[in-house]
Amino acid sequence: MNVLLVEDDVALADGLSHALAQAGLRVTTAGSASAADRLLLNHQYDLVLLDLGLPDRDGSCVLERLRARRDSTPVLILTARDAIEDRVRGLQRGADDYIVKPFDLRELEARIHALIRRRRGAFGTLLQAGRLSVDTAASQAMVDGEPLLLSAREYGVLEALMVQTGRVVSKDRIAQRLSVSGEELADNAIEVYVHRLRKRIESAGVRIRTVRGLGYLLERESDA
Repeated sequence: MNVLLVEDDVALADGLSHALAQAGLRVTTAGSASAADRLLLNHQYDLVLLDLGLPDRDGSCVLERLRARRDSTPVLILTARDAIEDRVRGLQRGADDYIVKPFDLRELEARIHALIRRRRGAFGTLLQAGRLSVDTAASQAMVDGEPLLLSAREYGVLEALMVQTGRVVSKDRIAQRLSVSGEELADNAIEVYVHRLRKRIESAGVRIRTVRGLGYLLERESDA
């Protein structure tokens, strides 16, 4: 999934880019309204994260021009402006969501995925590994097309690993994915969910490997 981050604070842009890349997103950054306009004219993105306080023009100008071109790319406004009038104005100009700085990274990730799922609708994203598949729009895992019964937390762990198939996913990243509603996880919770998942998918042609000190990796048995 390709995301355009329009943010002039270099430190914040770098931090967000790194965090979102760890979540499986491909992030392009723009530090001004004019740079964002050029990128949006020449490239297609799944989502735009738009700061309003840009150095050359107000970020709302980027949003207005995007909508004037009948471009329906989802836009999530990131701003320090917390007045209700600012939120209403942003939504009226065509924003799909609005989050006020400072924000929790877990909430931002949850809103990003919700907007992308909403845009893709019933088509969603189908992730495949071995005979295991995950429909992220329906939040449904399947083996050979048959639904796999998982708890919400088990599904969350599986989706986090499937998005990064063949790459290590840290326990911290999985914990952030599971804690989008703010509830705390027990110290050994991730291990418990991974243990359960291993049993659920042992006949699906994939395995979850523990990479000591780093996290977990989902791989096809043929690649092991």
